[in-house]
Amino acid sequence: MNMTFNESDNKAMRLAIEASREALADGDMPFGATLVSAQGEILLISANNQNSAADCTGHAEMVLVRTAQKQLGLGALRGSTVYASGEPCAMCCGAMFWGGVRRVVYAASTAQIAETLGGPLLPLRSAEVLADATPAMIVDGPLMGDEAFAVLQRFVPD
Repeated sequence: MNMTFNESDNKAMRLAIEASREALADGDMPFGATLVSAQGEILLISANNQNSAADCTGHAEMVLVRTAQKQLGLGALRGSTVYASGEPCAMCCGAMFWGGVRRVVYAASTAQIAETLGGPLLPLRSAEVLADATPAMIVDGPLMGDEAFAVLQRFVPD
């Protein structure tokens, strides 16, 4: 895992964390994600929409992958990086992998998410899920974990 991040990484993560705040304001779980092309261009930002879209798979990363493929084409995902305000679950890791994402950077860790939100949990870390992926997918983080964690702490489950 990379522990050296640059200003481009910080900018993309700030957008993901802002999307998590927007999700929270909309009554959804506080998660956001940013898609950055292989060339470093910010392509798309998404937020969790599990409640507002009545979709249990509406995690921010899933919304991002689906929207990117529909609006930009599958090629936009190839070689890209996803910045996620929370460490992606196994479902989201699979979607990103099959979409061609090659790097994921997360803010709040699975442990922080579990500590804050409780409830049902798939306690697999992203790096574990993607450990033997071919082609390889890089998992980096945490980046700005405390900021993302602060947003998580504002969520009050039903």
